[in-house]
Amino acid sequence: MSAKELIRAVDVFSYWVGKAFAWLILALTFVVSIEVFKRYILNAPTAWIFDFNNMLYGTLFMMCGAYTLAAGGHVRADFVYIYMKPRGQAALDLSLYLLFFTPGILGLIYAGYDYASISWRINEHSNVTAEGPPVYHFKTVIPVAGVLVMLQGLAEIVRCVVCLKTGQWPARLEDVEEIDVIQTQLGKSEYVDEESRRIAMEGAHAIDDAARHRSAVEHKNP
Repeated sequence: MSAKELIRAVDVFSYWVGKAFAWLILALTFVVSIEVFKRYILNAPTAWIFDFNNMLYGTLFMMCGAYTLAAGGHVRADFVYIYMKPRGQAALDLSLYLLFFTPGILGLIYAGYDYASISWRINEHSNVTAEGPPVYHFKTVIPVAGVLVMLQGLAEIVRCVVCLKTGQWPARLEDVEEIDVIQTQLGKSEYVDEESRRIAMEGAHAIDDAARHRSAVEHKNP
């Protein structure tokens, strides 16, 4: 298996895990809606719903971390990074992955495993409310999510190495993003002329390209 094939395989896996757990947002929306109805209409709130909401949101947040990393969607300071050449970007990314990301995520996996194992051993339940729900299964998500992010992080390290060798970033998987929504809205608008639409889309694509490891300077001056 070549380096690019390895990167793509890990990207695909992270994407599918993220998309699978993204459905939890529907469950969270449904649970919150039902609780609002019970609390304010029926005056019959559920004691354990606060814990349940936290577990749903926490699981969604953690299990989609690898997907966000695969899509290049984590927050970063781009004010210097976007003006660097691809090899410079790769060198900076690689150093940060090795110095901070890898030790940090390994620490998360180690601490999370200990955290979860203790929770299972004592049959831990939430103490936020009386007769709180069990939380050991939720705490198990911590090391599992850490392993997934670490796996994607290794793919990102390989991606940096490939860029250092070739001078170009390996392509990322495409997905429906905010820029697609912008394009759809502009395309259907009756109040935006073609020139304004073109300028807006060029600006949106420039920002998207920069976030996906391409130089903003090269994009504006090919």
